Amino acid sequence: MNYLSVEALTKSYGERVLFENITFGISKGQKVAFIAKNGTGKSTFLKILAGKEGYDSGNVVFRNDIKIGYLHQTPEFEDKHTISETIFKSSSAEIEAIKEYERAVLNPDDNERMQQAFEKMDALKAWDYEIRIKQILGQLNIHDLERKIGELSGGQLKRIALAQVLIEEPDFIILDEPTNHLDLDMIEWLEGYLTKENVTILMVTHDRYFLERVCNEIIEFDNKNLYKYNGNYSYYLEKKEERIESFEASVDKAKNLYKKELEWMRRMPKARGTKAKSREEAFYKTEHTAHQKLDKSKVDIEVNVTRLGSKILELSHVKKSFGDLTILEDFSYVFKRFEKVGIVGKNGVGKSTFLDMLTGLQKPDSGIIDTGDTVVYGYYTQNGINLKEDKRVIDTIKDIAEVIPLAKGRVMTAAQMLEKFLFTKDMHYNMVAKLSGGERRRLYLLTILMKNPNFLILDEPTNDLDVMTLNVLEDFLSDFQGCLIVVTHDRYFMDKLVDHLFVFEGDGKIKDYLGKYTDYRNDRKELEEEAKQQSKPKQVEEVKVKEAEKPKTKLAYKEKLEFESLEKEIPLLEEQKEKLNNQLAENIADHEELLKLTEELGRITADLDEKTDRWLTLSEFA
Repeated sequence: MNYLSVEALTKSYGERVLFENITFGISKGQKVAFIAKNGTGKSTFLKILAGKEGYDSGNVVFRNDIKIGYLHQTPEFEDKHTISETIFKSSSAEIEAIKEYERAVLNPDDNERMQQAFEKMDALKAWDYEIRIKQILGQLNIHDLERKIGELSGGQLKRIALAQVLIEEPDFIILDEPTNHLDLDMIEWLEGYLTKENVTILMVTHDRYFLERVCNEIIEFDNKNLYKYNGNYSYYLEKKEERIESFEASVDKAKNLYKKELEWMRRMPKARGTKAKSREEAFYKTEHTAHQKLDKSKVDIEVNVTRLGSKILELSHVKKSFGDLTILEDFSYVFKRFEKVGIVGKNGVGKSTFLDMLTGLQKPDSGIIDTGDTVVYGYYTQNGINLKEDKRVIDTIKDIAEVIPLAKGRVMTAAQMLEKFLFTKDMHYNMVAKLSGGERRRLYLLTILMKNPNFLILDEPTNDLDVMTLNVLEDFLSDFQGCLIVVTHDRYFMDKLVDHLFVFEGDGKIKDYLGKYTDYRNDRKELEEEAKQQSKPKQVEEVKVKEAEKPKTKLAYKEKLEFESLEKEIPLLEEQKEKLNNQLAENIADHEELLKLTEELGRITADLDEKTDRWLTLSEFA
């Protein structure tokens, strides 16, 4: 069943054409990723599909009877509204019933209102819906629903926008960088949620593990052309390489043929026969193919790393807290040369504060942070992208240096450095305000690297960067002859680069884990599983009795005792179930008591069903 049809879609800004004559379709159940370089209009493309922006020509048609959800890259809401008002703006009957029920719970003395809200929830079967909503909000760490939107950070707004989309249960979801501002636990939960849910998705994301595990199709926009790959990220990489090899082979073949045909064209007289004219038309097609070029441009990172001395960075008994929130509690560590450390932990445990202390932007409450004389920090921060909107791109670089020194006495001008970071000459005099989110981050990264640091601290460097740039950045950092600390929610990026992890466990505790993120995650899952097993009551192992060759005609001794026991237990369970149903039907205002009774009824019902089934089985031979 086709959910979306896009035909001959064209969009441009003045003379700059983003895409032209794009045609594709998405069917029910497909989970599609859209991949392209920064600056090619990925976010604009999603806005057009979501109906948030116009286009020059073509058609965008969704199936009439489906609900569409859209997660904006940088969502905006009314500052005066509460989180609750923002998330539950949908007018569905279930959400209205839940809102009324939550309001009734806040006024427990109004028994009549509570009874009406309870009956409405029951009639709409909204209890499961409420549980699902609370699960989504809990997983995304959204708790104080009466807090004003104007008090929240950009990351919190992104999580609220994501919660809003998931709660509305659309048939087709458009997601623009859904993993930005989520911690690693949230990303893995969202990954599992989208994989299991029967929902159709079109997304833009830089998270390659997310692409690998969620998507079953990838659409790539490359060199003004659209390519479809019916598989996940690994399949895409394999087939893209095959496509490039095939393209290059066809161009080489056309070039050889073009040389021969060009010689023939020069020899032939102007008056040509029908056969010769046909060959002439074929020549021009060959000429077009032979002159095609594959865009292989990529970021070229080159810095002059100064040598690190024997003393780099030493922390001794460092403590830091904000009121009741403890960031560090007696932390000591000595950094070694060429060390690459990843930092993981939930949002709000103090990872960015820790980095600020290392670079001197914040002071510890006590303890010593001692930096070596040879250390040159390069600090890429989440909040550091404060590029001036009214400044030209070239001037942003020239404000730092007109000429950048490189290794072996070489130098590079600001313009040359920009070109190595894929800012073509026609972009140098554009205003920063015209750059896309990914282009801004790339420019900010350039301003950090051109200072030739030997100790890089990167706080969420992967957000909004395209996959191609990430691959180049990873290669550069792998060979970087200095120290590296990276905070990122991109698991692939971290796995590829770090030697060990600082795990922020909360309450000022930091665990030094030797290994990659995936190793740590697997170990953690094993420990959680062991803890679950230990918490379960030990069950007596059942002795398996070999069945006789003859058909069973009567109960064994133990089965007879079990049957007699069940005949006594089942009536008692039925009485308990009836009693609980009567209590629930009464006018109870206590919300916690209601939940407790509902949970108890569920347990009794399940136990009764299980014992009844067993009694029926045994009764055949009693």
